[in-house]
Amino acid sequence: MSDFFDDEDAAVAAVRPARRRPRPIVLTLVAIAALLIAFSVFTSIWTEKLWFASLGDSSVFTTLVWTKVALFCGFGVLMALVVGGNLAVAFRLRPMFRPRSPEQAGLDRYREVVTPVRRVLMVAISVVIGLFAGSSAAGQWRDFLMWRHRVPFHKTDPYFHKDIGWYVFSLPWWHFVVDFLMTAVILGLIAAVLVHYLYGGIRLQTPGDRFSRSAQAQVCVLLGVLVLVKAVDYWLDRYDLTTNDGSLITGMTYARQHAVLPAKDILMAIALICAVLFFANVWRHTWLLPGVGIALFALSAVLLGLIWPAVVEKFQVKPNEPDKESTYIAHNIAATRAAYDLDGTSVTEYDAKTTLSPQQSNRDAASLPGIRLVDPMLVSETFQQLQQVRGYYSVPSVLDVDHYEVDGRERDMVVAAREMHLAGLPGAEQKWSNEHTVYTHGYGIIAAYGNQRNAQDKPVRNDGSPVWAERDIPPKGVLGKYRPQIYFGENSPDYSVVGKAPGGHDVELDSPQGTGDSGRSTTTTYAGKGGVPIGSLFHKLLYAAKFGDSNLLLSSRVHAASKILYDRSPRERLQKVAPWLTVDSDALPAVVDGRIVWILDGYTVSDRYADSESRSMEEMTSDAINPRSTYATLPTDQINYIRNSVKATVDAYDGTVTLYAWDQSDPILQAMEKAFPHLVKPRSDIPPDLLAHMRYPEDLFKVQRNILADYHVTDPTTFFNDNDRWDVPNDPSSATRLQPPYRLSVATKSGGKPVFSLTSVYTPKNKQNLASFISVGADPEDPSTYGKFQILRLPDNTQVPGPSQIANQFASDDHIANRLQAFKRVGAKIEYGNLLTLPVGGGLLYVQPVYTSRAGGTGNYPALRFVLVSFGKEVGIGDTLSAALDDVLGVTESDQGKGGSTKTAHPRGKGGTTTKGNGGKGGAALPEHALRLLQRADAKFRQGQDLLRQGDLAGYAKAVRQGERLVQQAIAAGSR
Repeated sequence: MSDFFDDEDAAVAAVRPARRRPRPIVLTLVAIAALLIAFSVFTSIWTEKLWFASLGDSSVFTTLVWTKVALFCGFGVLMALVVGGNLAVAFRLRPMFRPRSPEQAGLDRYREVVTPVRRVLMVAISVVIGLFAGSSAAGQWRDFLMWRHRVPFHKTDPYFHKDIGWYVFSLPWWHFVVDFLMTAVILGLIAAVLVHYLYGGIRLQTPGDRFSRSAQAQVCVLLGVLVLVKAVDYWLDRYDLTTNDGSLITGMTYARQHAVLPAKDILMAIALICAVLFFANVWRHTWLLPGVGIALFALSAVLLGLIWPAVVEKFQVKPNEPDKESTYIAHNIAATRAAYDLDGTSVTEYDAKTTLSPQQSNRDAASLPGIRLVDPMLVSETFQQLQQVRGYYSVPSVLDVDHYEVDGRERDMVVAAREMHLAGLPGAEQKWSNEHTVYTHGYGIIAAYGNQRNAQDKPVRNDGSPVWAERDIPPKGVLGKYRPQIYFGENSPDYSVVGKAPGGHDVELDSPQGTGDSGRSTTTTYAGKGGVPIGSLFHKLLYAAKFGDSNLLLSSRVHAASKILYDRSPRERLQKVAPWLTVDSDALPAVVDGRIVWILDGYTVSDRYADSESRSMEEMTSDAINPRSTYATLPTDQINYIRNSVKATVDAYDGTVTLYAWDQSDPILQAMEKAFPHLVKPRSDIPPDLLAHMRYPEDLFKVQRNILADYHVTDPTTFFNDNDRWDVPNDPSSATRLQPPYRLSVATKSGGKPVFSLTSVYTPKNKQNLASFISVGADPEDPSTYGKFQILRLPDNTQVPGPSQIANQFASDDHIANRLQAFKRVGAKIEYGNLLTLPVGGGLLYVQPVYTSRAGGTGNYPALRFVLVSFGKEVGIGDTLSAALDDVLGVTESDQGKGGSTKTAHPRGKGGTTTKGNGGKGGAALPEHALRLLQRADAKFRQGQDLLRQGDLAGYAKAVRQGERLVQQAIAAGSR
């Protein structure tokens, strides 16, 4: 038979016209294109290898590369063999004679084209499909490594009684394998059918048998294998019922257990029967039985897979839904609280008072210094304007909150790293040599006391600027001596070339002109162990190609002693070193042991924890500060399990990445430690100085806050009735974005010790009044409080305003409006800071700072002017928190000469005078002299308006300037 086919090929070749040889230029262009693609791939891989080697983590790169290569080759070759093998078998089994027919005559033209190049075509098709399949398999490296190094959770689900590790580690991998096999068989089937049709093994327009016996045998074997693999797929689908989403809960429900699960079992059995029928048809040569089997299979899939579950849901579940679903809801609640690490979290009834006495305020006075008045979201521009030093430095748009020990006391601070901002360079200075070899790093930490007080607890300065704990260049303050250079930061240049200039002198700007003892700019040379040597011609060529910048190849600044720094963001570095982690969106700069380090949190997440509620991590972590969290969440954005398994640091000077196992009981962490040995250090290795600055991660708190809004309820009936669900309120400044959590030191019990915490509040679902207060201990140095949730539930019969209602009270209060009016008259912009909530005096106290800034122009920055306070139905305002509290309490302060001052409580709205920032409503809002100055200023403003209407612009400007000076005098008089 082979001789016949060879003769047929020779005959076809004889009548085929001679092909033109491709021109040399075409071959040359193809070769050049192939070389460029190969060089690009090589550059990407080799520079990654060099980057990992510079960190000392080559084992991570090696493990990743070889795992991907093995998956690529294994599955790519398998796919190529299945497709190519079926193409070859189908060609071998083509019929010796083809009956003459119009159909075959039409196919002769295609056979003449395909037959001479069939071997090349078969190999090309197989290789291309194999490359795509291998690329897809290489992307499954995480699932493979988790399956390969799986460990038990030592918890089982209540329905299949399998360890949770089966769902998290094994099920995703076996799903991929089964899906891959199904795809391979389908592609092989398509390839075989096309070849049989082309060469006459399948004849659609011929009477009688439409399939040759050989074609029928091959197609039946492939269909039998396909249905057999589908039976395995049904078996795996049974376990997916524990993680399927639904309108009520995620996981198993009554209809799924009593209708969908039996349907999967029945369909699996039918699939096995159909596979046997297809295999038997290799010898029977009839399509009757397989056809009946497939028809039964399809009908069963519709009846059992769609109609039966719908009938059970409508006629069995819906009439008795609370009773039918109660057990499943209970399992879902237990699994969800375990998966999100909320076991043991309980709700405490909090009989919130709506009135506050001076005695209650004094009893809880220990919490007051921990109330952070400096808003990290608003004061970025203040830090920028007052501590930027030069235009080529910047701070983030949202700052961080940390705490340091100052004079034996823990002090909350708002901190920022002063980083390089190349866009701020003057136009003439924006040259390649400056941007990549001179301006290479940021410099120092900026810190301000969070409660707007200095170390001696003196009152705030009248200009409303922060009280600095760390400032200037060179840095000075309370943080001690440390290396200030920041080569690796959140806003570092994309790459920098470091090392001495060819003449041996330093070229990197270290501190700008006008600072230091010499009064001149100082330069330095990077001496850290991080960075890739770029001195050789080979490395220059690689990085010139990587960054598309020929200067790396041509500049004399790139020489034998040079290094290149890139991929410098702390989050990016941690994500590359530990690609199995989901990294928190916030990196905290801290001074630890004389160095600046970035502290980050890494999460292990899964979407396969049986019966746990599945939700979008992006949606759960989005709020007014981070509207869209930039997450590379693994394996998917939809998660139902999370652990803060790793805490990590990135050294700001040399880029060293260090990982510490934080939740050592996490099975995913244990599996990844087996896959990447020696990468994660034990928790016991965390230095005490570093532990003092680690915090409870904000994004984890947001996720848990979202879950607890529903899953604080542990009773299935109450959960089903949906009458005790809470919402995270919208931020008062935004109608569509959630209020972010706030870090501050707070005591959840009256008279208790303040604890550095993350705090937030809930409102009842679709309502605006307050439902509860939630906080979690955020100081890891105190294991008795760290990670422990406190939920204070307000009584249902007490109406306590929520954040939006409080913001409305502040905006509509006449007394507050009068205090702000002076600034509004001079065109100042009023900005409301973070609205903090904390338990004080047996109730809930709201505190909100008010900032002002000049409207229009440049160089404007917010300055803290007032503090707003609300307790119950009372609101107050003052220059300081104490003054605002006095205003709420109706307390006035009377000067007692050298003996100090005394405070006296008065009924609201009755006598009393106010001095030194007290905004009491009982007397004048300002001293009499200040009021007279404001009256004169108001007259000047009215005079200016009259002059403006008359067209006298010069007179208008003069009157306004006089009025502004009078307002400033009034403010100064009111502050004394």
